[in-house]
Amino acid sequence: MGTSPARAIAFRLCCSILAFVLPRHLIAVEPNSKPNLIWIMADDLGYGDLGCYGQKIIATPNLDRMAQEGLRFTHFYSGATVCAPSRSVLMTGMHHGHTRVRGNAGQKNPRAQALGPEDVTVAKVLQQADYRTALVGKWGLGDDGAAESGLPRKQGFDSFFGYLNQNHAHNHFPDFLWRNEAKVPLSNVVVPVGESGGGYATEAKVFADDLFAEEAIRFVNENKSSPFYLYWSMVIPHANNERTRALKNGAHVPDFGRYARENWPEPDKGQAAMITRLDGYVGKMLDTLKELGIAENTLVLFTSDNGPHNESNHDLKRFNPAGPYTGIKRSLTDGGIRVPLIAWWPSKIKPQTETGHVSYFGDWMATAAELAGSKPPSGIDSISMVPTLLGKNSIQPQHEFLYWEFHENGFKQAALYLGRWKGIRKGSPDAPILLYDQLNDVAEASDVANKHPEIASKISEYLKSARSESADWKPTW
Repeated sequence: MGTSPARAIAFRLCCSILAFVLPRHLIAVEPNSKPNLIWIMADDLGYGDLGCYGQKIIATPNLDRMAQEGLRFTHFYSGATVCAPSRSVLMTGMHHGHTRVRGNAGQKNPRAQALGPEDVTVAKVLQQADYRTALVGKWGLGDDGAAESGLPRKQGFDSFFGYLNQNHAHNHFPDFLWRNEAKVPLSNVVVPVGESGGGYATEAKVFADDLFAEEAIRFVNENKSSPFYLYWSMVIPHANNERTRALKNGAHVPDFGRYARENWPEPDKGQAAMITRLDGYVGKMLDTLKELGIAENTLVLFTSDNGPHNESNHDLKRFNPAGPYTGIKRSLTDGGIRVPLIAWWPSKIKPQTETGHVSYFGDWMATAAELAGSKPPSGIDSISMVPTLLGKNSIQPQHEFLYWEFHENGFKQAALYLGRWKGIRKGSPDAPILLYDQLNDVAEASDVANKHPEIASKISEYLKSARSESADWKPTW
């Protein structure tokens, strides 16, 4: 059955009343006991790539344990279907039609892929709340030269170690990384490929994500006595795109580990090995927090920046990385944007719990601000998830709409209405809406716009006004 206009109006009214009458810090932590915050993000990891989300072949024992000890979200979305805009949504708390960076501009227009001086990031908000802030891994929202306004230390991070440029991050064995604004040479030998700014290693000795895991744990050790925010942005299991073109295997990993003896092509072995390797990193972090005695005052969240890729030449059918959903990275169907989210906080989150609360990357801003006892910036598209994290589901405000767009191969838009109805528009600003009822069709296989014209019309009207104008990101239908 469709959602009636009366029910939709009642839903929006309830959300508005909740947002108005509930004190901002109703269930926030007491002063002087601010929790440490760790956001761990994989790159191109699919909803179905983890055992706790249905994976049958790839071993992820530590993330499965994390889910057993914490809260598993089943209806959580990335900020976008590709890297840079998804991270921009995460950092700014503004949805894809409002945030600064709305696509992967690369080296053609680096300014369009950089946050500006006026942008307020989660890191800035937490820094002002006396958190020590660190970014470890892949950034993608600022670079040296024309994109300096987006450098991490200009966007609220006290320290940074990793890749500034996402093309540079295509190589897991780079010949240098950045520490703050200085290059740190590594012993790998890299052969450039094309004009993308990336390459592949002919002498691969140092795996970047190994260094990132060490750096993340070092930061936690050094800051265990004061509140900290760690944004640990892994690169795995992203492909080395340059190596794929040169050597036909973009799943470049130090070893195949437990998959070495499988009768699989090398890209499949490498893909599985990367995911199991990242699982090991997370396990070491959780163990470190327990050993330091700070686990009960630390919220750890694990997710992925968008849906799974097919850029390593690995077999998607073998691993079924999108789970029951249709599409992969660069799709606006749920396979491209619905991602795992596991929340772990031993003293606050009830173990072995699951939630269908509909949320997305932009909600991290309001969530982090509430936990820090701080005020988020105005005009954002962010609803705190703290009630859900603490099991207060009855007072959890809800989004009426979530929004995405995509600028490659023709402009496209998508919106999720009331957590159930997905509308996708492509071809022209007046094109009819493709409507999917996710309650009864998780694969988004059947367009039901003709059966529910009132819902299609509602989403169509929303899409017309959902985005703000951007000089760098104009729709090209």
